[in-house]
Amino acid sequence: MISSMIKGQIVIVTGASSGIGYATALAVAKAGAKIVAGARRKDRLEQLQKEIEKMGGECITVACDVTKRSDCENLIDVAIKKWNRVDILINNAGLMPLSFVKNLKVEEWDRMVDVNIKGVLYCTAAAIPHLLKQKSGHIVNISSIAGRVVFPAGSVYCATKYAVRAFSEGLRQELSTRNNIRVTTIEPGVVATELTDTITDKSLEAFVNSVKEMQALKAEDIANSILFAVESPPHMNVNEITIRPTTQER
Repeated sequence: MISSMIKGQIVIVTGASSGIGYATALAVAKAGAKIVAGARRKDRLEQLQKEIEKMGGECITVACDVTKRSDCENLIDVAIKKWNRVDILINNAGLMPLSFVKNLKVEEWDRMVDVNIKGVLYCTAAAIPHLLKQKSGHIVNISSIAGRVVFPAGSVYCATKYAVRAFSEGLRQELSTRNNIRVTTIEPGVVATELTDTITDKSLEAFVNSVKEMQALKAEDIANSILFAVESPPHMNVNEITIRPTTQER
């Protein structure tokens, strides 16, 4: 018997095809929520849907590239057409092609800005009219410890995650007290996901290897922190959660 604050709620998860997004979709589905899972890799989403349905849950999958505003609008529209509401939006899609600025990987910078910042803006913009109409809802934005601590080769990535944190705090001030829409920023440290696979700067091989050797957080650890935030009672707004591996210093 599920006794959960989010039982029956409609939860949208971006970047749901792997890592934190995949784990989060499973976690909220186990808590009784209905899932709309968006990502570019539809085959991985179909596997997620099978897992959720096997546990007796409900899941719709939507091919979604968050750099395209029309895709983000469609993601929300699918939820509205099926269930006529959106309760929780989890902006998780992101990438991390770290590089030293001097190596001028400008196309990778553009891609990070498009996914990590614009993707959050586009999905939030698509969801807000429905949340305002309902006078309720919860937006969860996945930032990073990199939104607090800058490091070499992380200049652009850190900038995108600082932006997510700033945007989230502005959203909270604007929407929480006036419209009963809660906002949470999740700031993970090193997590064992596919994020480092996007690093093409060869001078960072030693860094990548050191990350892989660390006892990193699991995607499920972050999913559980998100679950804590969204299952909090209505009078409680969990603004920020910072979570590092025990062995991570900065």
